[in-house]
Amino acid sequence: MYKQTDTQKDRQKDRPHVTPGDTRQHRPKQRLALTAAVALVPLAAACGSEKAAGGSVSAAPAVTGVHWSIDSVTVDGTTHTAPSDAHVEIADGKAAGNYGCNHFNAKAAMDGDSLRLSDAMTTEMACEDKPMDFERTLSRTLVDGALKTEVEDGHLTLTTEAGDRVNLTRTTDASFYGTKWQVTSPAAKSKAHLTFDKKAGKVSGSLGCNKVNAPATVRDGHITLGAPSTTRMMCDASLMNVEKELLRLFDSTVSYEVDHRTLTLTSANDEIVTAVVGK
Repeated sequence: MYKQTDTQKDRQKDRPHVTPGDTRQHRPKQRLALTAAVALVPLAAACGSEKAAGGSVSAAPAVTGVHWSIDSVTVDGTTHTAPSDAHVEIADGKAAGNYGCNHFNAKAAMDGDSLRLSDAMTTEMACEDKPMDFERTLSRTLVDGALKTEVEDGHLTLTTEAGDRVNLTRTTDASFYGTKWQVTSPAAKSKAHLTFDKKAGKVSGSLGCNKVNAPATVRDGHITLGAPSTTRMMCDASLMNVEKELLRLFDSTVSYEVDHRTLTLTSANDEIVTAVVGK
């Protein structure tokens, strides 16, 4: 479910009501209302063909149709590094992405190189402290006024009137095969990772404690995972709990989706594992 924040509601009292578009549904196990999440959506605001108060405007071509990975936000001279899967993509007058924990979407307009937000929506997942702290920092940076956009050598900079800025980098699509997929959920700091080998027809990697390999047949958006072979080490209880969750994916068929640099695996009973391109 997406929720319009109190901050945005206050800013829209004198504006005509706009019904937000449909958004993807997510199933977080724990939910937390984000008091400043609206600010993140301006990252996506370089959309095309939106109507502002002064009429229709068009977006800069260099900003739209690109998958931007969010690198950092700099406030009062201090730079805060973004979570690994924070990103935004802008196309067809819409912006959507993820800022490390929660997903967002928005409508936005540009006037020259000036960017303004409208009708921002966000999910309400509660994540670990670091991603949530980053969200709040980014929210305070982008919630007020116009943002200046500048694109150079594959990098996008969004700058506030006060001089604070958000730095983004153009990224390319990841390959499903041969990529080291670093697991981010069920545990954001897990050392678990998986790599799919098309020629060998298998998956190998780590469950966070023990190494694993298993047959893997990929067809029509689904992966049939065979019985896993693992090492037998004992680790911290938290790592072993993550390992048990990941092992439930094996000896079954799961659906999969690659969204640029994020892999989502969904079991038959709707348990979800997400991973991003690892280093």
